[in-house]
Amino acid sequence: MPYLTRSPQLPETDGATEPPDRATETVAGRTPEEGGAEPPEGRGGDGAGGGRRGRYPVAARVLARTTTVLSAVLVLFALLLPDQLSGLTPGRFARIPVEGIAGAALLLLLPPRARRVAAVLAGVALGLLTVLNLLDMGFYSVLARPFDPVLDWGLFGDAESFLRDSAGEAGAIGAVVGVVVLVLALLVLMTLAVVRLSHAIARHGAAATGTTLLLGTSWVVVTALGVQVAGVPVASRNVAELVGNRVQQVRADLKDEREFAEAAAGDAFRDTPPGRLLTGLRGKDVIFTFIESYGRSAVEDPRIAPEVDGALADGTRRLRRAGFSARSAWLTSPTAGGGSWLAHSTFMSGLWISNQQRYRTVTSSDRLSLTGAFRRTGAWRTVGIMPGVTRSWPEGAFYGLDHVYDSRNLGYRGPKFSWSTMPDQYSLSAFERLQHGRPGGKPLMSEIILTSSHNPWAPLPKMIGWNEVGDGSVYDAIEKAGKNPTEVWRDPAQVRTEYGRAIHYSLRSLISYVEKYGNKNTVLVFLGDHQPVPAVTGENASRDVPVAIVAHDPAVLERISGWGWQTGLKPGPKAPVWHMDAFRNRFLTSYGPHPGSAASAPTR
Repeated sequence: MPYLTRSPQLPETDGATEPPDRATETVAGRTPEEGGAEPPEGRGGDGAGGGRRGRYPVAARVLARTTTVLSAVLVLFALLLPDQLSGLTPGRFARIPVEGIAGAALLLLLPPRARRVAAVLAGVALGLLTVLNLLDMGFYSVLARPFDPVLDWGLFGDAESFLRDSAGEAGAIGAVVGVVVLVLALLVLMTLAVVRLSHAIARHGAAATGTTLLLGTSWVVVTALGVQVAGVPVASRNVAELVGNRVQQVRADLKDEREFAEAAAGDAFRDTPPGRLLTGLRGKDVIFTFIESYGRSAVEDPRIAPEVDGALADGTRRLRRAGFSARSAWLTSPTAGGGSWLAHSTFMSGLWISNQQRYRTVTSSDRLSLTGAFRRTGAWRTVGIMPGVTRSWPEGAFYGLDHVYDSRNLGYRGPKFSWSTMPDQYSLSAFERLQHGRPGGKPLMSEIILTSSHNPWAPLPKMIGWNEVGDGSVYDAIEKAGKNPTEVWRDPAQVRTEYGRAIHYSLRSLISYVEKYGNKNTVLVFLGDHQPVPAVTGENASRDVPVAIVAHDPAVLERISGWGWQTGLKPGPKAPVWHMDAFRNRFLTSYGPHPGSAASAPTR
């Protein structure tokens, strides 16, 4: 076995041999990491009295021990880090991670070379898992779900676009650079930390062995007894559970891709003749409108609802005076906080589109969309008003729209309102000018996306006279007088307030449009696409969104009398709740002859 020898002091005589620079040596030149003993701290490396360690031995020892402690804290933090912000509590980190115990045991057993390799690989893996946990935190905060390592990579481009639209080019670049630096720093620091601890374990093998056995025994005992701190088990399997969940998720994604492709191929309305589609709406101008982030919380949360409910109640009265009636209920969206396109495609396809893979599959298929059914009949012109589309949109072909107006060709000359390219009132005014208000021709089927209620809800536009809208330049002063989103998001209460104001504005714009420009042939279907972010709704909010059908002709609402929907624009707590994918089949069945076979069951 290696052992430490101390060189004897030689007498001071002429020609005497100089004492060695190192006060300690290891047998056969072996380093401490290779199994040799470690020189006393402060007396190796630079030589006694010759380097910084020799000149400042106490400081060197303190620095070395501090670095080791910080490495241990960093590794412990990574092993116990939760995947949601709500889990960041002191009790979460007062736990014993079994992965740390197993890792220490492995390092004690491995020979020096293998130990170094294992430490590096473990550090990189722990860094990647930390990044994954941080991604989960972000996704839970925005989309109320964890990050999908197979399907969600494409969303980073959308996130960068959102930052660019909301915070400007410089802000987006700064955020991207910051994220890249953080990821690299985590990988490097975590690797260095694990390597540092592996060296400490090798230097103090006996103590490390005893500590590992003690912690292992403690973990078994507290597991058996179910010991908890602040409701959190002391015995932690955090990393093992995270890895296990991710493996299951990848398997489920691969299986889901095959099963969904088969489900999407089956469509009860695929072969329905055009003359048998939508016979109950012939001659009507039908408008499908999505209101961004219009969720159940806007109607029922007492911190938000008063202003929104006031707009719905007032809108119901005003539309009744104009000869319109309404029925309303709830739809459960496949997404929350964002991912509007998943909700739009679910509503239009009659399939449960809960991830990007499903979205790509259905939008590249020949499945009959709800809007596409209008086009197939040949009885309607079909138009899309898409102010949120800022570049090419190949998926638009799936929706069967003869013409799509996006942010580039709606004629808007005013300012952006954070992410939203134009106010909702302008979008509706442009729709009237470009399509709905044009005389003659076939009835019109339109899909309109209203975006003023999109996160971050500052600054917000205001209602103005319809004859004042013009090309939108009138909004310059309104935008400049609006609130700064950075200031709004410092206060959760203010975020909820501004969200409620945004929904109120969108509802008023739509109701006012129908009141002013609607006629006896107008049929409006409007709904939210998803709930807002958890910062507004709180944790564990439902995914329900309001939906309403408004019509002047009583025969239109008579067709859906069996649905059990409630009267008015505001659905009550006991109103029916459907999954959003159920709407297409029920709508096509109610407004046209039965397709000849039972509607396919919704795919979830």
